[in-house]
Amino acid sequence: MRKVIGGAFISLDGVVQAPGGPDEDTTGDFAHGGWMEPIFEEAVGHQVDTLFAGDFDLLLGRRTFDIFAAFWPFMPDDDPIAAKFAKAQKYVLTGSDAPLDWKGSHRLADLDALAKVKAGDGPNLVIQGSSTLYPQLLARGLLDRLVLMIAPITLGAGKRLFGAGVPAGAFKLIEHRLTPGGMAMATYEPAGQLKTGSFAKAEPTKAERLRRACMEAGDWCSWSLFG
Repeated sequence: MRKVIGGAFISLDGVVQAPGGPDEDTTGDFAHGGWMEPIFEEAVGHQVDTLFAGDFDLLLGRRTFDIFAAFWPFMPDDDPIAAKFAKAQKYVLTGSDAPLDWKGSHRLADLDALAKVKAGDGPNLVIQGSSTLYPQLLARGLLDRLVLMIAPITLGAGKRLFGAGVPAGAFKLIEHRLTPGGMAMATYEPAGQLKTGSFAKAEPTKAERLRRACMEAGDWCSWSLFG
């Protein structure tokens, strides 16, 4: 069985949109495209090389596929990433009937189709970008590993890695490294259901019970310790 491995450049406030250039993805009037280039460093390049080491296929959302298909096939033949992407099969999770002209591309209509590909023979499936895939993959238990390259910046707005629909869950840390420039590179694997608890072990005070009642009623500020 193949593994699905996600890799993402991400800001401290969770944004993954358009790290590569100003015109990469301007959806929502995003004004900070290209935010990764000024802080890119050798250690980050090594992490990217590791993500795409050996044989792999690509798993992409439709918009990321369009970005990649308009760029990578036109890079010089001696570009190592372009050569790897050309060799890889490209699996595109999309409901669109628009043609997939990049050689080696395959349409996946839904998660059931992806699950069949994942269960078959072949190299691991690597995601780059494609933030809309993560809520779906996590909900179906199809994501096996997540490689985050966390930049020491905030962007304030933009597409986030974990948007609406992401289920609650736990992750275990597999690897963690810091770069000289302040990038935090962390690799996680899903670790089952989220557990909760409480640091408050004693019985709640009268004031605390009143506070909770007001909170549940949607009127947080109506209670008073001295009322």
